[in-house]
Amino acid sequence: MTRIKFDDQIFETEHNETVLHTLLRNNVQVPYGCKAGVCQSCLMRSLDDTPPPVASQAGLKDTQQKQNYFLPCICMPENGMTVVLPNQNTWLEGEVVDKCTLSDNVMLIKLKSTEPLAFFAGQFVNLKNEAGVIRSYSIANIPNPAHELVFHIRILPNGQFSQFVANELEIGMPLSFSHAQGSCHYLEGKSEQPLLLIGTGTGLAPLYGIIRDALENHNHSGEIHLFHGSRDASGLYFEDKLREMEKNHANFHYTPCLSGEVKSRKYTKGRANQIALEKFINLEGWRVYLCGQPDMVLQAKKMAYLQGASSKEIYADAFLS
Repeated sequence: MTRIKFDDQIFETEHNETVLHTLLRNNVQVPYGCKAGVCQSCLMRSLDDTPPPVASQAGLKDTQQKQNYFLPCICMPENGMTVVLPNQNTWLEGEVVDKCTLSDNVMLIKLKSTEPLAFFAGQFVNLKNEAGVIRSYSIANIPNPAHELVFHIRILPNGQFSQFVANELEIGMPLSFSHAQGSCHYLEGKSEQPLLLIGTGTGLAPLYGIIRDALENHNHSGEIHLFHGSRDASGLYFEDKLREMEKNHANFHYTPCLSGEVKSRKYTKGRANQIALEKFINLEGWRVYLCGQPDMVLQAKKMAYLQGASSKEIYADAFLS
């Protein structure tokens, strides 16, 4: 067993237990997503002189590694650690200005910041309610003069934060949020580059923002292909908006995919990642965005690389959609 110090509290790990699991087991509210080292939502920093285990820094940039950042979800501590959250003491304040239902289990909330915001469509923030419950959610809209953030939140049966959103959160209520984080966003300078975006469930949220940013703010001229997957049609909650976008932009193509029963020809049968990667076998020169369930993201990331996409051109955001 080793000791983990966080927020002036000390916790002891159990056998073969990660730092994240130790904190969650002790009811410590910290942001997390995939628990597999992919989404980086749980990113932390070690304050110790000894660097964190090498394996816990997998996928992080060199600049982050040098500053002792690590992923607690895959960190098996070798020694006692003192850890903090990035921007731990920096919380911004917002007010809920809209809340609506997108599907049977997905809700949209819009948050208006009390001060100007700097973010890229597709990045994520940590949301915190007055009870101190923290969860990470991707930004589904583009920067705007009103300083508003839009989120698509899947309502989970036992989700502390999502159940709060569904049953307690009301328009006009305050909600705290962190500065935007993550590298899953549109990049300027390659407007002719073809883009492949694959998402499952609410993994659509960051992809929707990225597509709007590319088309509306940067006049992206390259082909943009979005494959959105769900088990049933109710999970394709933005179908009308995406079909309208397809009509208005000749270079945008939308393929809704169903892994369950298909009752209409407007849907493609199968998993979104498999359909997309079977259609586009050679991805050399493409930019690829993958958002949604961790297993899908990991598998698609590997296949996209094997099919020619540069590892530097693959942007992944894995979470429990």
